[in-house]
Amino acid sequence: MAKSSSRITLKDIARDVGVSTTTVSRVLAGKARKYRICDQTAKKVLSSAKKHNFKPNLSARALKLRKTYTIGVVVSDITNPFFASIAQSIELEARKQDYAIVLCDSGEDIFTEIECVELLRNRDVDGLIVSPVGEESNHLENICKEKLPLVLLDRYFPDLTIPYVACDSYTASQEAVSYLIKCGHHKIACIQGRVETISNKNRIAGYKKALRSNGIKLNNNFIIGDDFGEASGYLSMKLLLNQSPAPTAVLALSNPISLGALRAIREKDLKIPDDISIIAFDEQLYSKYLATPMTTIEQKNSEMGQVAVQLLIKQIKAKRYSSNKGILLPCNFIQRDSVKILK
Repeated sequence: MAKSSSRITLKDIARDVGVSTTTVSRVLAGKARKYRICDQTAKKVLSSAKKHNFKPNLSARALKLRKTYTIGVVVSDITNPFFASIAQSIELEARKQDYAIVLCDSGEDIFTEIECVELLRNRDVDGLIVSPVGEESNHLENICKEKLPLVLLDRYFPDLTIPYVACDSYTASQEAVSYLIKCGHHKIACIQGRVETISNKNRIAGYKKALRSNGIKLNNNFIIGDDFGEASGYLSMKLLLNQSPAPTAVLALSNPISLGALRAIREKDLKIPDDISIIAFDEQLYSKYLATPMTTIEQKNSEMGQVAVQLLIKQIKAKRYSSNKGILLPCNFIQRDSVKILK
C-alpha cells in the first residue's frame, strides 16, 4: 500500500490482507467471533490496521449508524475538585467505550445549565450526563420526553424517574455526626451548601438524624450557609465562632466549604482539633497532608463517573430512554486527626 496513513480506508486494509471490506469492518468492530472469522484472519486485519495507523472515518460511521459517538456532559462547577474529578472519570470511561465527550460547566447557574443542555442537544449527542444545579427540572423532563438517553449525576430529583448515580450522603452524614458525638461533642454545627439540592438535603437529614438518635436537641443556629463554595465556608465559620455558645465541632458539607472554614479558624488563632474539630465531605489528595490531617467523608468520584457512563451507553445501545431509578454508592469515612476526643 503506497497511500499515506491519513488516506487509508477499509478497502485498502481489505486489499492488503486479501479479504472483503465487510470482514475488515467486522474485525475492527470487535465482532470477529460473532461472525465466525478465524483468529488468523482477524490477527492479519488488526496487524495491517496497526501497521498503517488506520483511523476510522467517524463522520461516515455516524451517518451510517445515525450516531455521533459523543456524550454531552454538564457539571455544576468545574472549579470544584469534586466535579473536576468526576468529569475526568467520565472522559476516561467514555474513551474506553469509543465515545468522546463534550463538556459544559453551568457554574451553578440554572439558566446556564438550560443553555448547556440545549446546546448539547443541538450537537446531536447520543446521550447526556448532567449534574444539575438542582433548582429546576423542566428542561430535563423535556429531554426524557424526547427519548434522549439521560443520566443524572450526584444531584437528582427524587420525584422523577430519571436514572441517576450518586453517593449515599444521608448515611455518610449520619455516620460522621455519630462519630463526633461518640467523641464527646454535643455542640455540633453544620455548614451546608445549596439548600435546594438533594445532596444538601440528604446530608442535613443525616446530621439531624444522628442528633435525634443520641438525644441531642437541634440548635437551628448551628445550621448555616447557602453555597458549596469556599467563600460561604469562610463567612459561615466566622459567624459560628462568634456565637455563644460556639460549636466544638463542625461538619462541612463540601471540600471548598472546609477550606473556607479552615481560613476562618486560622484567622481566629484557633487550633484544630484543640479548639475546634472539623469533618469535611470530599476526600482530596492534600487532606492527609494538612498541618492537622483532616477526617473526611470520601465519595466514590471515579466510580460515580464510570457507572454513569455505563448506564448511559446501555440506554444508547438499547435505543431508548430508561426510566429506571438510580444507584446510590456508599461513602468511605476516613478517620484522621481533626477531631478531638472530649471524654
